[in-house]
Amino acid sequence: MVIETTTLGVLALIAIMAVVTLVTRFGGVFIMSFLRISPRVESFINTMASSVLIAIIVPMAVAGDLGALAALVTTGVAMLAIRKPLPAITLGLLAAALVRYLN
Repeated sequence: MVIETTTLGVLALIAIMAVVTLVTRFGGVFIMSFLRISPRVESFINTMASSVLIAIIVPMAVAGDLGALAALVTTGVAMLAIRKPLPAITLGLLAAALVRYLN
């Protein structure tokens, strides 16, 4: 199947991706409604979330520029210090912006 990269084709691709995303999200909730969340299942879910996060962060830390590294370090330190994700992420974004502005 080939979809042309015209305006209509791009909109069709966005619509297809939105439908697939919704089906997977709702499908996951539907499937999980049949499972009892035991401590083992909860541990799996928590570990999987951490694994996905690590898979995103490590390549950025290894191959990223100085701004990415500043964001990663600042966010990590802020998270350890204040233990609130949103302010820590905000500080990381500000650190990346400052480093990239100064370079």
